[in-house]
Amino acid sequence: MSGSAALPLRILCIHGYRQNASSFREKTGALRKLLKKQVDLVYISAPHQVPARGDISQEQEKAAGCGDEDQRGWWFSDTQAVSFDARQECEESLGLEESVDAVRAAVKEQGPFDGILGFSQGAAFVAMLCSLQEQKLEPDFRFRFAILVAGFRSACAQHRRFYDGPAITLPSLHVFGQEDRVIPEQMSRDLLPVFDGAQTLTHPGGHFVPAASAHRQTYQEFLRKFQ
Repeated sequence: MSGSAALPLRILCIHGYRQNASSFREKTGALRKLLKKQVDLVYISAPHQVPARGDISQEQEKAAGCGDEDQRGWWFSDTQAVSFDARQECEESLGLEESVDAVRAAVKEQGPFDGILGFSQGAAFVAMLCSLQEQKLEPDFRFRFAILVAGFRSACAQHRRFYDGPAITLPSLHVFGQEDRVIPEQMSRDLLPVFDGAQTLTHPGGHFVPAASAHRQTYQEFLRKFQ
């Protein structure tokens, strides 16, 4: 090829629980600035509105960054109270199929996308989407890579099917904080065996998408393979 610059990679962004497309875009401003020449980040909101709760911790509220805005989720682990807890073991969830439908619609209407990025519950959801793609159950999903920030394995028995099959071969970068108290580092590490050849980026902070200059090289080297 000539010396012309490569087109930015288009990445579909999947927010965390109690966030939405707008708040997640704001929360990832530093990442957009860090990778502005390499990526075009496209944000969508989950289809489910999260009921206002008085028992959410200040740390979780700060991590979500939604305040009193429209708060959204990709599925609920408590089908009675319509709430979500990453550590809650349950037999069935509520709302996952509608969320898969929402991503399918985004791919058809706003795609194609080179990759997909998820944060927290969104990262756990991305792992499920990658599993569906690996099993060829979603022909519209043609992601070339995935970035999972503070991801984890769902504790819902209904979701075991996403982890029990062959390892996901889609190239993946898993990012997690050593001081994350919302999704502890070990929960993110427990997701690694689900992906074949998973790459990792650890940072000393908490529950957020890291985008300091120290992280630029890892992100860029991972993304360069797809440009």
